[in-house]
Amino acid sequence: MRINPNSFKQSFLGLILVSGLFLAFTNPGNRFFEIAKNLDIYATVFKELNAYYVDEVDPKKSIETSIEALLKSFDPYTVYYPESEIDEFLQMTTGKYQGIGIILSDINQSHRISFIEENSPANKAGLGIGDQIISINGTKLGETPETDPAVLMKGSAGSIVNIEVLQVGKSTPKTFSIKRETVQIKNVVDASVIRPGVGYILLEDFNVSAAKEVKTAVLELKKQGMQKLILDLRNNPGGLLTQAIDVCNLFIPKGSKIVETRGKVEEWNKSYQALNQAIDTETPIIVLINNRTASAAEIVAGVLQDYDRAVIMGQKSFGKGLVQVTRDLPYRTKMKITTAKYYIPSGRCIQALDYKNKNADGTAKAFQDSVANVFYTKNGRKVVDGGGILPDQPTDKKTLSTFAQALLSKEMFFRFASDYHGSHSTIPQAENFAVNTEILSQFNAWLTKAHFSYETPVENQVKKLLESTREQSEYSELKQLLQGQSGHWKTNLERELKLHAQEITPLLEQEIIMHYYLQKGLNTWSTRKDPSILAAVDLFSKPTKFASILSRREKP
Repeated sequence: MRINPNSFKQSFLGLILVSGLFLAFTNPGNRFFEIAKNLDIYATVFKELNAYYVDEVDPKKSIETSIEALLKSFDPYTVYYPESEIDEFLQMTTGKYQGIGIILSDINQSHRISFIEENSPANKAGLGIGDQIISINGTKLGETPETDPAVLMKGSAGSIVNIEVLQVGKSTPKTFSIKRETVQIKNVVDASVIRPGVGYILLEDFNVSAAKEVKTAVLELKKQGMQKLILDLRNNPGGLLTQAIDVCNLFIPKGSKIVETRGKVEEWNKSYQALNQAIDTETPIIVLINNRTASAAEIVAGVLQDYDRAVIMGQKSFGKGLVQVTRDLPYRTKMKITTAKYYIPSGRCIQALDYKNKNADGTAKAFQDSVANVFYTKNGRKVVDGGGILPDQPTDKKTLSTFAQALLSKEMFFRFASDYHGSHSTIPQAENFAVNTEILSQFNAWLTKAHFSYETPVENQVKKLLESTREQSEYSELKQLLQGQSGHWKTNLERELKLHAQEITPLLEQEIIMHYYLQKGLNTWSTRKDPSILAAVDLFSKPTKFASILSRREKP
């Protein structure tokens, strides 16, 4: 149905035009005149498009596209949530959603379960990682691009969803009728004593129950004899500022300053202190971070570093020092707006990108290390701003080979693990499972059958060299020479697997364990084989070195 151009303009502008015209006559130089003027122009542009564009204009889609483009011009964190995405917004903040507890991924042109919550309705029904979803409530997936499995899977708690599934190792599909429930996404996905006296907490998110979960985990680990704690914040994207504050409060004394926010709206600027008694101010802590540790996770790492309460280990964090506030909009829509920067106790802001002064191509500029300001921790250790949290104890992040990256990008580990699970009913427990030469050999044969194609960098360069000399007189001789040596440069899967076995083996182990034992099994594997966790355990075994890191005084 076409919108009447005149009525559209009247409804779109409404009060804004009235107030805008008033401002225009009273103070033409006022910036609010520019706002009203440009809103008038925008409404007129849309009116003309709606009236005369060759095809029908979808007002909802068009307006949402323009809003998203507008907000994108500011920063990636200022976001509009239309009514259709409110459930996703609530899921991010509350950690709850109504469904069956799975994540679907498009793998090899099919919809496969790539993650399943333990004790979720799907898990209880017998679904597993690698299972292919064929249809949901009678709607075949993949028939049209508009078929969104996530939308079809949604429904209120207590309602039934009928799913046609081809399980791994089976030849015929089976239909499951599963009752949806309210699923709570955990923030703490692992809390265990991994070595005598050494506790480990894996914190993956900061929704409304994060601090409560961490507190519960710490108290329980102390009952189990924990004397030292590894807090793993790697790949944690952050979340609610209040939860970061409360997590910090667990480990630093009441009354200690935690974070300060400063923005354009002065009455919103605030300094946050620890309001409650800490549950532990003595246990030695190592916090693990990497380049995907961001936002609220960086606040926790930075605050514990500023008070010399923990040794930060790993790689430089992401560098998100911005605070967002959610504003309610008409028609059950919302907008998340960046309103301030946050500053941790030493006085530093760890924001890495400057969204105000952008490059010519519109990308944000990175703050230069050369202009970083120096600050000091409670003990006088030097720290800097402008680019994330720098670890006290750096560890190397190994870059994957192009071969391993190609296997990952084409989901080869996942697909092999699914097939392996389908043909092997059991494997040893997660702590005892290891990929051996026999499994690597099976993986090699499977890659050939799966038509996995890969070009080594050398092979790629040889092909480019031949192509660049095709029109030259030496081409035939060079081609003959290189083809005679093809055994040395042409891709050979078996040779590549042997060459990169050291990095491929743990990737295969993780994927296979995940298929059999889900997240719990993967956590068990990680605490025994993850290089960063092993490095933290090793540092705890050297108490003199640990103490010296926190007591090093650099303040003049």
